[in-house]
Amino acid sequence: MDTGTAPAATSVRKGSVVRPYKLSHGTLMCGDMKRTRQFYEEFLGLEVVRHAKPAMMFRLATGMHIVAVECSPDKLWDMHVLHHWGVDVATKVVVDEAYRKAEEQKDRYGIRKVMKPVMQHGVYSFYLQDLDKNWWEVQYAPNQHEECFERGDVMPME
Repeated sequence: MDTGTAPAATSVRKGSVVRPYKLSHGTLMCGDMKRTRQFYEEFLGLEVVRHAKPAMMFRLATGMHIVAVECSPDKLWDMHVLHHWGVDVATKVVVDEAYRKAEEQKDRYGIRKVMKPVMQHGVYSFYLQDLDKNWWEVQYAPNQHEECFERGDVMPME
């Protein structure tokens, strides 16, 4: 029975319209669920489950998941690199290894583009565009996420 109550939230914005208790999911499109799943599991190392005929969910080490919804390949949009999904790794060496493997295995996984690793915005990373035209950033960003939220705004909203 739904009691209308949710788990206690640690940082709910008082007075917000929605009053969420967690960020649960996002969505993206894929043109070939079988090939996309192979890329997610074998290349990116994500946990994947097929939960519906036209869709599957994936996640990694969080309560949040992403839903990949299958559509006709001609309906896939060419995403901009700034619209990407991030995958964190343990060291810069792992970034370099993943980059090398992305270059070597482009054909196997249908990877469209691979950018060279660089140090930018405080992290060491590279970007790749997958078979579904989605961009991924493989990054080494030690403590960046929590530190940003702990520090709070550093730039004014002008």
